[in-house]
Amino acid sequence: MEKNIEISLLLDFYGELLKPDAGQMIDLYYNEDLSLSEIAAQTGITRQGVRDRIKRCEQRLFELEQKLGMLSRFRELEQGLDKIAEAAREITKSTDDKNIASLAQSIEASARELKE
Repeated sequence: MEKNIEISLLLDFYGELLKPDAGQMIDLYYNEDLSLSEIAAQTGITRQGVRDRIKRCEQRLFELEQKLGMLSRFRELEQGLDKIAEAAREITKSTDDKNIASLAQSIEASARELKE
């Protein structure tokens, strides 16, 4: 997965565990697509200082994911829901029993809702 997307997802899961100013800087850099210079101008620190904080923050996010695994668990759950929805579609296609087809459609709908 592209690093920018990975960092944004990790920030969604673990952003509250970061120091507020560090979380804000990484959000501005990855989500708002501001340059290091633009962030430095907003925060009143040097460009190098911004870069160093962002790098430390990235490292912290990866450490938290390694220890807690919330993002990987979320991805596993999404994949499981996709498999459930696909199996339900296959059941719907392969059965002539309207009751079973209706239940399979209900399962598929529930899996889709949980993903949203």
